[in-house]
Amino acid sequence: MQTQIEKARQGIITTPVSMVAKSEGLSPEIVRARVACGEIVILSHPGRPDQKIVGIGKGLRTKVNASIGTSSDVCNIGAEVEKAKAAEAEQADTLMELSAGGDLDVVRRAVLAATNLPVGNVPLYQAFAETIRKYKNPAKLDAEYLFELIERQLSDGISFMAIHCGINQYTVERLKKQKFRYGGLASKGGTFMVAWMAQNRKENPLYEQFDRVCGLMKKYDGVLSLGNGIRAGAIHDSHDRAQVSEMVINCELAELGREMGCQMMVEGPGHVPLDEIEANIILEKRMSGNAPYYVLGPIPTDTGAGYDHISAAIGAASSARYGADLVCYITPAEHLALPDADDVREGVRATRLAVHIGDISKYPDRRDNEKAASMARREMDWKSLESRLLFPEKAREIRDSRKPAKEETCSMCGDFCAMKKGMEVFGADIGGDKKSA
Repeated sequence: MQTQIEKARQGIITTPVSMVAKSEGLSPEIVRARVACGEIVILSHPGRPDQKIVGIGKGLRTKVNASIGTSSDVCNIGAEVEKAKAAEAEQADTLMELSAGGDLDVVRRAVLAATNLPVGNVPLYQAFAETIRKYKNPAKLDAEYLFELIERQLSDGISFMAIHCGINQYTVERLKKQKFRYGGLASKGGTFMVAWMAQNRKENPLYEQFDRVCGLMKKYDGVLSLGNGIRAGAIHDSHDRAQVSEMVINCELAELGREMGCQMMVEGPGHVPLDEIEANIILEKRMSGNAPYYVLGPIPTDTGAGYDHISAAIGAASSARYGADLVCYITPAEHLALPDADDVREGVRATRLAVHIGDISKYPDRRDNEKAASMARREMDWKSLESRLLFPEKAREIRDSRKPAKEETCSMCGDFCAMKKGMEVFGADIGGDKKSA
């Protein structure tokens, strides 16, 4: 079958392209052209007809990914299904199923059945988890088994995969010559692949047989997200030679993958100080030919554990502002424990708010709703204000829990309401806009 990028290059406006254009308020031709040159990818799986169609890339709203999954310590399929449903209810755009404990085929299929969101994963997690169970040694991972597993997961309905193709002997050599990292290695899949290469004295098969990886992705029109396996786990490691060398390789591979007719994304960093986020995104966009950029947070501080969803939201707002296209949420449990459903809800909410802040800065022409909300607040039109909010239920819950003495005001100011007094003095024409409907 032909992929979205191959059809777009032939001038074909597919149903998924039309759906993305409609949801984003763009012309189908603009979306098609950007898919054709690799600036937009579209998540759609031929085996999941009810899956939500999601576009990621240039000119589109910044999307939010929620990650769930079991661990070797905690494995409860029911809990993962609950988390998947919570992420969808909170309006995450995509979901990553990152389980490493239990029967991983069963967990994945249960999650896919529980949600209409596009689902992604990291094939190395299952590959190394099952190799360890079988041989007690991850170095015994068989490359052929890895490729078989990638196809199995795609055939189940996985729409995008973070695959660690950019780790090769060159990037590992950069890591060795640095001799030290303050935050060590933060990627599970990346760390195990580095160890596999060292113990087997072989090249990474995902890099060495990159054309084979792309062939499998094309078979299911999956989006290949080039994993950031040597990402920094500490802000003092941000943009060290190892991380940058992997970015260079991933950007080269993004170009090669597009030439083969495969939809490509590049995956970005984890811990990055706030002042380096813009430069990071500029590098990725320039070197990859503007491939969609999927960032993990990023987290701009190493000392926010317990509130890392807030730390990451600050990084995510900046990332969205400077051009990131998909942001993976961080939950309050990050670095501390496996998230539960409440953590998932908080993580999605914080990240949705963050990328919204970034988007209204990145796209100044998309601020009409902000103005309408301000006018409704000015006029104390609570019903209209609520309809404009990102989280109307939460706003209603708070207001109802502390009702004011006078319904038109709120209990924050009561008789000292600045909005009410301003309307009495100046009326509704402040700022040149008439009273909102």
